[in-house]
Amino acid sequence: MAGIKALRKIQIGKETTAGTAVAATALWRGKGTIEDASEFKFPEENIGYLSGVDRQYNPKLLAKLSMDEVEATFEQLPYILAAGVKNVVSGSADGSGSGKIYTYTLPTTAANTVTTYTLEGGDDQQEEEMEYGFVESFKLSGKPGEGLMVSADWKGRQVTASSFTGSIAVPTVEEILFSKAKLYIDAVSSTYGNTQKTNTFMAMDLNVTTGLQEVFTGDGNLYFSFIKSVMPEIVLDVTFEHDGTATTEKTYWRAGTPRLIRALFQGAALTTAGAAYSVKTFIVDLPGKWEKFEKLDEINGNDVVKGKFRSRYNSTVSNAGKFVVVNELASLT
Repeated sequence: MAGIKALRKIQIGKETTAGTAVAATALWRGKGTIEDASEFKFPEENIGYLSGVDRQYNPKLLAKLSMDEVEATFEQLPYILAAGVKNVVSGSADGSGSGKIYTYTLPTTAANTVTTYTLEGGDDQQEEEMEYGFVESFKLSGKPGEGLMVSADWKGRQVTASSFTGSIAVPTVEEILFSKAKLYIDAVSSTYGNTQKTNTFMAMDLNVTTGLQEVFTGDGNLYFSFIKSVMPEIVLDVTFEHDGTATTEKTYWRAGTPRLIRALFQGAALTTAGAAYSVKTFIVDLPGKWEKFEKLDEINGNDVVKGKFRSRYNSTVSNAGKFVVVNELASLT
């Protein structure tokens, strides 16, 4: 039977040893397909054939998976953060509350270890899978009246045809909504989340290049030997209502003044409130400086302005930022 698009799926399994494939334990509530990015080459030669001959070799194996843009959820966003930022797969308790706190601190003077995954993808015709999956980059974007959207680009060692792990239930998730966001901007001498900027947060695009990259060596295999971390790149585009907040931040941009930004997203009430959180929560904390403010734009005749914020380590707050997710899952299955 020919494959059916509606029967596609992505399943995820947390690896105990990086690169050793495991059975999937979770179903990704989104879309995407696995790509076999292996290289095949045809040597150039002059052997008396105008047409060339079919001499060919395969020097390199590589797998890719692009998770298409989908509404981010409190329950599944941690998969991307664990595979791209830091190996945090179990939530810490929030006192006696039911909330579990997942904190993904961005690296400073040493690289973070990340979680690797085996990913299964395909349809009812054929499943393919890739091991040693890690997140090379991801994007979070949103605007009022919509969900906060997430997409991610994964890489893995190789593509192998197999079959889906069976009997994985569809998980219950809650979407992160942009309209429930709050934007805070403060001086680096203050703290994250001290000063809310109201009636101005029109849109955001957060692009994260994790700095994780595959390393190929002469080690007896055609797939990569390991992954390592180089310098990440974190850029946040914020669209402001053209108001006092926007003009003030433009002044800080021109002066090269560092700032602290917090984007806070809150969801449904937790079953039992804890010491720090009473609702499901997603937090983006970033220190850095404004890189650029664009010329005035408009949305339906309303003037807006977009600023580009480049996140970097700041010595005053002694960190490079973090992501925090609070849900009610004890661990990522």
